[in-house]
Amino acid sequence: MYKRSSFIALTTVSAVLCTAGFAPSVSQATSSAEGRGSYAEENGLTADDINGINTLNEKALALGQSGKAPGGMPPSATESLGTSAAVGGRVVPPAEPLNRMPDAYRAYGDRATTGISNYIRKWQQVYSHRDGRVQQMTEQQRDQLSYGCVGVTWVNSGPYPTNKLAFASFDEEKHRNALANTSPRPGETRAEFEGRIAKQSFDEAKGFNRARDVASVMNKALESAHDESVYLVNLKKELTRKNDALTNEDSRSNFYSALRNTPSFSDRSGGNYDPSKMKAVIYSKHFWSGQDPRSAADKRKYGDPDAFRPNRDTGLVDMAKDRNTSRSPAKPGESYVNFDYGWFGDQKETNPDNTVWTHANHYHSPEGGMGPMQVYESKFRNWSSGYTDFDRGTYVITFIPKSWNTAPAKVKQGWP
Repeated sequence: MYKRSSFIALTTVSAVLCTAGFAPSVSQATSSAEGRGSYAEENGLTADDINGINTLNEKALALGQSGKAPGGMPPSATESLGTSAAVGGRVVPPAEPLNRMPDAYRAYGDRATTGISNYIRKWQQVYSHRDGRVQQMTEQQRDQLSYGCVGVTWVNSGPYPTNKLAFASFDEEKHRNALANTSPRPGETRAEFEGRIAKQSFDEAKGFNRARDVASVMNKALESAHDESVYLVNLKKELTRKNDALTNEDSRSNFYSALRNTPSFSDRSGGNYDPSKMKAVIYSKHFWSGQDPRSAADKRKYGDPDAFRPNRDTGLVDMAKDRNTSRSPAKPGESYVNFDYGWFGDQKETNPDNTVWTHANHYHSPEGGMGPMQVYESKFRNWSSGYTDFDRGTYVITFIPKSWNTAPAKVKQGWP
């Protein structure tokens, strides 16, 4: 494995890190997704590069969840993390004039690509609105954005992503039949076989649709609710009407406590404790199942078939044991990225394949070996296709104030 900065710079459009490549969706062509290599293999990155990315991701997690926003400030403008050069030469991009329009994205296939500064200009024109007013991206927001794939979701959702309301779809019958009626491939261990079958039994499109359905119910319950108790009554009523299994979730569960645990709900510049001022939106996380340090080494290498499966009735995934740990190498020289985030918002496009996901290649390091951060707008087929770094894809609900326009109803790929 080797790294050449010029090679990376020339291939940022067609080969990416912290994003997916041009392949059919997992649900439509799992075998194709399986054939992709790791991020490192696809991008000519060294083990040190990947280690730097994972270290920075873990540092962002610790800093992003260490405290609440200062009083009176929206969560998207929290204190600067102050670690610009701490790992791998990460740099906060400079401010962009509020009146400068973005340049056209570079479009290819199901993805459009642009640099971080141009994304800031687009964000300011399209996504930044607060109460109808265009906002300039603050230094703190540019700091958050510079973390790469998670930075895109972070700057749009406000608080650092907590992943507590994650949904997925797992086909139990398909899984049982595959285990009973197929055998390991030549040279494949039993652990590899079971991990592969488990991965093939997930359907990302169905998981995404489940999250959208639940978000729709939540948004209906929020409409006329001016306090949390009314919102919960509305939510229970709508779920009961739909005979949805989420009705039976414990009142203390993540599902029913999600709104009150969202920092922007209590913030004076956000919801100010008024549910009717909030909306449920969606982002996605790809990650590895074998994260338990006490489990067998083979599970950390080839996946834990039983880990992070959704509840068969509700679709909820228990993310309590998600430690943001990357896949362990099965062979010398292998190195894997620990996670991948994509921002969706609340687009109204009904066909998943036509939805657009905003993500990025890696953290912003223009003077380092990694190079500058690239931002992507990908169709679902592109986003949901996977690398060998990941065997789980979840679709997560969070809340943002309705006055924020970080989740427009329709996203046009690239820029006209």
